Amino acid sequence: MEMHEQLQVYTAEVEAVLEQYLPAGTGHQKTIFAAMNYSMRAGGKRLRPLLMRETYRLFGGRGPVIEPFMAAIEMIHTSSLIHDDLPCMDNDELRRGKPTVWVKFGYDMAVLAGDALLIYGIETAAKAFAMCQEGSRPVAREKSAEGAERVGRGIRILAEKTGIYGMIGGQVVDVELTNQPVPKDKLDFIYRLKTGALLEASMMIGAWLGGADEDQLKTVEQMAACVGLAFQIQDDILDVTSTAEQLGKPVLSDEKNNKTTYASLEGVEKAREDVKKISAEAIRYLHELPGENPFLESLIGMLTVREN
Repeated sequence: MEMHEQLQVYTAEVEAVLEQYLPAGTGHQKTIFAAMNYSMRAGGKRLRPLLMRETYRLFGGRGPVIEPFMAAIEMIHTSSLIHDDLPCMDNDELRRGKPTVWVKFGYDMAVLAGDALLIYGIETAAKAFAMCQEGSRPVAREKSAEGAERVGRGIRILAEKTGIYGMIGGQVVDVELTNQPVPKDKLDFIYRLKTGALLEASMMIGAWLGGADEDQLKTVEQMAACVGLAFQIQDDILDVTSTAEQLGKPVLSDEKNNKTTYASLEGVEKAREDVKKISAEAIRYLHELPGENPFLESLIGMLTVREN
């Protein structure tokens, strides 16, 4: 099966997993369910749950215990997009080719929908505990800790990489520096946390539930940091060089919001070169890990050439 076809199949599998964990659309609070599900069903690359599952498989992980975490990471990522699009943030009206949540449901409901997906993501991840029956192990290796302990550590990783020392911390610095020149060290900090942290969480949780040890987990974190940086720099390049039709969201959004980006700081050509170098470094870390997953390696490589 060719990579493009395999990606389509795997993405469809991820979509099916996500659908299982979306809230039912009934009840007096059905408006919030509608807003949450509208955003979750709007499409996207599903990169984070894909990377999570494939890293899980890299370490020999089998079974459904990874699935609540796959749904959770996409819920948390989607919550960040809802808030990013708000008038108080980037003030964008288009996301994945559709009206943003605040445009469709109103500013108030968009804030609540982002909050709801954030906490519902943690609630969803915690459902993995129910899959840890007495005497069973949702991980591949006999030397690993009991399944429930692995799940608990996975939730801790998810929370840490989402919160003030992760994605939200990066967003804080990004917002504070709006309309100001951003020095390279702070730009690196923003990218590592705002974009990279959830990608790190994805791959670290996959590795940990798959049976990785502490040293391997650190290598996965370094690999994922490279993936996150390459992904964000490529986003910067596409914001300058692509079209709204290709991206499914407004282009030149960073310029409109007076944001310093890697592309504006280093230039598009240098940014392109660095994406390739950083992606190659991620592959180098991948080759230091046990097991093989050709699809995962190809998926990381695709970040250097994607057009949306």
